[in-house]
Amino acid sequence: MDKTLPLSQWMNAPRPDDTPVAWLGDHCWTLGQLRYDVSALTAYLQQQEGERWALCFDNSYLFIVALLAALHAGKTPVVPGHSRVSQLEEQHALFSGVLSDQTLSFQGRLIVVNSARRSATGFTALPAIDDSRFVELFTSGSTGAPGRIIKYITQLDREIELLAARFGERLNGCCVVASVVPQHLYGLTFRIMLPMALGLPLHAAMLYYAEQLAALPHDKRYLFISSPAFLKRLDTQLTPPPVAMLISAGGMLAWQSVCETWRWLAIWPDEIYGSTETGVLAWRHRQEEDGPWLPFPGVNFSHHDDILRVTSPLIYQPEGLPLDDILQFDVKGQFSIIGRRGRVVKIEEKRISLNEIEQRLLALDGICEAAALPVTRGGRQGIGVLLVLDDAARQQLKQRGHKAQEFAWRRALLPWLEAVAIPRYWRIVDEMPVNSMNKRVYAQLQELFHENP
Repeated sequence: MDKTLPLSQWMNAPRPDDTPVAWLGDHCWTLGQLRYDVSALTAYLQQQEGERWALCFDNSYLFIVALLAALHAGKTPVVPGHSRVSQLEEQHALFSGVLSDQTLSFQGRLIVVNSARRSATGFTALPAIDDSRFVELFTSGSTGAPGRIIKYITQLDREIELLAARFGERLNGCCVVASVVPQHLYGLTFRIMLPMALGLPLHAAMLYYAEQLAALPHDKRYLFISSPAFLKRLDTQLTPPPVAMLISAGGMLAWQSVCETWRWLAIWPDEIYGSTETGVLAWRHRQEEDGPWLPFPGVNFSHHDDILRVTSPLIYQPEGLPLDDILQFDVKGQFSIIGRRGRVVKIEEKRISLNEIEQRLLALDGICEAAALPVTRGGRQGIGVLLVLDDAARQQLKQRGHKAQEFAWRRALLPWLEAVAIPRYWRIVDEMPVNSMNKRVYAQLQELFHENP
């Protein structure tokens, strides 16, 4: 694979105009068209007041147009993580206006971006993108408050260099399709940055269903950027598409999903470990359930006052960043992820680990997934749990009844948990609610414990 092209040179580097950039159905956008669209939007943005512009797009090609035009115009692209008008209104102080491919009912400044009919005029090099330019991303934790994260263009470029060094040869001749949006760092990095830096055509639409993946034309080889949530819903009865490589991130990929992927596509997924704050940290290509994670070059972990910190070429803070995950290392420096820190609540003056409750539940027969959270009823707080059961456990629940089964689970937990940590409220669900990045949204989980009026 050729050397990666830095983002600042995507438009101005000497490459043929007919280089394919993106496609949707039968339509293909070329580098020449991209240069034309970016130039037009850059000129328009240069005339606009306001420094920071939110990017809210379904179409990935138009997302690229907006991203590049904002940077070449000396503006700051803001990636809010969603396109919901109500939230954009609530967060309007975070940006000067919105760039979108949709006519949103947003009350603030909105520029609708499209691809114009290209004229015959030659391309004039765009204003340079300085190394000090950055993209702002916003993440929301369990409280829902947006957290601002800055990613310098040089950081994003360096991340792509790490990925290209690891996966480059396997990506030769691939077209890139994805089931994740570019509204998060994972989608921005793998769905936008990686193909653009390597000159790989990308699919402008998101794949929501396995049927869409199976329906892709069979005259191409694909790199599929996916998530555990999508892979958990695969329909292996469909005709397998010619996927040459599959990358999954955003959460832990169940071994069952790994095996189903292998059976359907005849490839083992490559998994990525990292976060919006840290960027990529490690990867694995496991063909057995307990395969360890391998850190990327330059990634180092160290313990400070019982807190695990990580440094890497992608982290500008010299002291590194703290990790919420609990990692267990082997003598080779590879590791397993054994839990998360910080999910501790106080009930009746006792510190209760929600992680421990979940782990104890998962150790019981028939429980496939578990989520524990504090639930307040009548001014009194207790533990509520959501459970996903296997078929045998579901049948047993039906036969024994909910009350009897809940009593059996409580009795099984007593040897391990304090009495106040034994769940009081139980919900059985077919599938654990997650967002598009396979992250549990605890505010949404809380709603399942609301009492009926």
